[in-house]
Amino acid sequence: MPGRFGIDTSVLVRLVTGDPEAGFVHCVRNLSKLVDGEGAEILASNQVIGEAYIALQHHYGVTKSEARSALGKVLRSGLVSPMNGPAILALLEARTGSGLLDRLIADDYARHEVVTLTLDRKMAALPRCRLL
Repeated sequence: MPGRFGIDTSVLVRLVTGDPEAGFVHCVRNLSKLVDGEGAEILASNQVIGEAYIALQHHYGVTKSEARSALGKVLRSGLVSPMNGPAILALLEARTGSGLLDRLIADDYARHEVVTLTLDRKMAALPRCRLL
């Protein structure tokens, strides 16, 4: 049975930025060996996606839109997939209402049949979210 592996934020940021180049090549080479050679599945959790989203803005100076787009490209590449499935790709594409981190938080709670309580009106408008 092929293995399933979860990456951390440093790996996802490296795949998105290609920086530094040696680290990027190392990640791609070793992840490709797992995927192509062993049939493994490489996954990124909502927490890792959210942390990478913030890191891209803070450390690389990209806009929120650029960060969402770049993360979407990597998560559609066939090398790494969102652990919570294709619905996460739709969250990356959402441009109005609640922000990406709020959407990722609400998604995690909803997967455990938990209603999210929030003080944020935009977040409260998301499915399975409620204004406290």
